[in-house]
Amino acid sequence: MAPRFFIGTSGWAYTSWKPGFYPDGTSAKRFLGFYSSKLTSVEVNYTFGSVLKPGQLQGWLDQTGPGFRFTFKAPQRITHFSRLRDSHAAVAEFFDSLKPAVAAGKMGLVLFQLPPNFKADHARLDGFLKATAFKRKSAPAIAFEFRHESWFSEETYALLRKRNAALCVAETDELTTPEMHTARGVACFRLRRAGGYKPRVIAAFATRFQTLAADRDVYVYFRHEDEPTGALNAAALLRKVGR
Repeated sequence: MAPRFFIGTSGWAYTSWKPGFYPDGTSAKRFLGFYSSKLTSVEVNYTFGSVLKPGQLQGWLDQTGPGFRFTFKAPQRITHFSRLRDSHAAVAEFFDSLKPAVAAGKMGLVLFQLPPNFKADHARLDGFLKATAFKRKSAPAIAFEFRHESWFSEETYALLRKRNAALCVAETDELTTPEMHTARGVACFRLRRAGGYKPRVIAAFATRFQTLAADRDVYVYFRHEDEPTGALNAAALLRKVGR
């Protein structure tokens, strides 16, 4: 299987990325089309706080070419308000809203990003994974980003492996997730260091990710900032991995 790299940033609608990434004169409604000509995926943070409007997702799909993937952040009502409790209906509703992306072959991951003050609760995680029936063939691939270090344990990794859920390896200035791969066929990274990454670090990432891509899809999302640093880092990484 040819390596598949889905690399981008967390969002695309930033006028401040002109002219460093978007050419001068590019209108906001053409941002996504240009973005998808340079990068292969985007993490949609919009769904964290807002419900997709009818036709909104289809409009995004129509602006992107074959092979592009959308990853969606799970709603905060699931991860932050309910904190994974009694969320079966909310997850099912959210997955239903993503069906156009699945049908178009442009569905990436669903990212469940837990709040930093959410300490490890393995019984709750296990119950959530069971109740939401992620083993269904129709369900999107999922990843979890834990932002409290108490989650970084073999018990957590075992639960994720059991349900074929990916551990999102997130790197920030404050906390870095241990690199463990718990899902078959998928790896997920969020690279969030302020100020971006130097070329030598991008080259090291490329070598690391090429090894992983031998048997899985590799999703990588750089931090969005006012400057187009993340988008430029993503484009540089794609060139390094040979795309």
